[in-house]
Amino acid sequence: MDKLLLIFQREYLTRVRKKSFLIMSLVGPLLTVALFAVPVMIAKMSDSGKVVAISDAGGLFQTLPEDNDGLRFTRVSADLPTAKAEFNKTKYDALLHVPKLDLVNPNGFQVFSRKGLGMSLENDMRRAVEDAVENQRLRQAGIDRATLDNMKVKVELQTISLSDEGERSSSTGVSTGVAYACGFLIYIFIFMYGIQIMRGVMEEKTSRIVEVVISSVKPFQLMMGKVLGIAAVGFTQLLIWVLLSLGIATAMAGSMSPEKMVQDRVERVNSASVTGTRPAKQSQEESNKIVKALRQADLNVPLLVGCFLFYFLGGYLFYGALFGAIGAAVDNETDTQQFMLPVTMPLVLTFVVSQAVLTTNPNGPVAFWMSMFPFTSPIAMMMRLPFGGVPTWQLALSMLLLIGGFVFAIWVAARIYRVGILMYGKKITYGELSKWLFYKG
Repeated sequence: MDKLLLIFQREYLTRVRKKSFLIMSLVGPLLTVALFAVPVMIAKMSDSGKVVAISDAGGLFQTLPEDNDGLRFTRVSADLPTAKAEFNKTKYDALLHVPKLDLVNPNGFQVFSRKGLGMSLENDMRRAVEDAVENQRLRQAGIDRATLDNMKVKVELQTISLSDEGERSSSTGVSTGVAYACGFLIYIFIFMYGIQIMRGVMEEKTSRIVEVVISSVKPFQLMMGKVLGIAAVGFTQLLIWVLLSLGIATAMAGSMSPEKMVQDRVERVNSASVTGTRPAKQSQEESNKIVKALRQADLNVPLLVGCFLFYFLGGYLFYGALFGAIGAAVDNETDTQQFMLPVTMPLVLTFVVSQAVLTTNPNGPVAFWMSMFPFTSPIAMMMRLPFGGVPTWQLALSMLLLIGGFVFAIWVAARIYRVGILMYGKKITYGELSKWLFYKG
């Protein structure tokens, strides 16, 4: 045990003292926020300040479409040659020409631009034309647009989970977000630190340091100390990320809280409704929906946190042992590809399937079996739990199978590790690995 602790301490301290660890631990949360925020900001900046000129020869637009997200419409001459000349003298982004048209079969619309149109701008113009045609048809049919809008009904569904503990309100949107966050964290950390184990074993093997080390400790102790030491590094970095994320969220809570964002949106919408560009009642209802969705979720936080820690550690130890065995079996990273594919494919498959199956049917047969199989259960079960409805016996069975899978993976990895750690210059095959499992000694 003393030797195991010594190896654990060496692996842990060696990595946490590196500048790369400190930089990623401090900058990681900011990079994560930037990963999602920067594309949105760039998209908004690129779409802002757009001006579309409308040449309405058919009299389609009785009133110009309202300004929306930085997009503004202006009217130019109905004569197309005159409109083109006016367009060339200005900095308008596009010229929309509306010909004299038949409302039964409207066609012949043209869009002129100096550069290629973006998908967002083209969709906005198409939507504006469709709304204008619809308004004209309603007017010809003698139907008042306001009356038609009042007849439309939007029904809100309150989702309630029934379980042995009783009734619990839930929110599908919030549950999906939590599920993706948990699954993504486990996925990333298993890859990051599993590969560190593999490379660490390969470095010691190629530098022949291991020949000196195993004269004092058993190969199994060396592997376990390395796996557990790097696991502690992962937990340390995760804890730092959580604390920094909470600090950032607290600092931004005053100006970026959901309630504040919704209130700002309501104020902007109400100011727009004064000018007649949008009904205040409809906007208020949409804003209320956002607030309700944020407050509706009633997640079992202690259960989620406890299970996340278990599956985070269990998944890492399971895959860490396999990555360590791969590192012991090969001499360079080129040879690792043939062995990494069968190990990493279940992780990738789980994350891909989660988008189509696990979050849409979290209690279906596919989700059940994937949450039982040790190769996929760390991610699959954590993506099921936020939705609720997972029976206690399924959760317990999944945990037992993961523990059993880890024990079996450790046994397999130790058998491979004890032989491969001292083998050099030989091309290893799957048949050769299977023989190592049953060598005596």
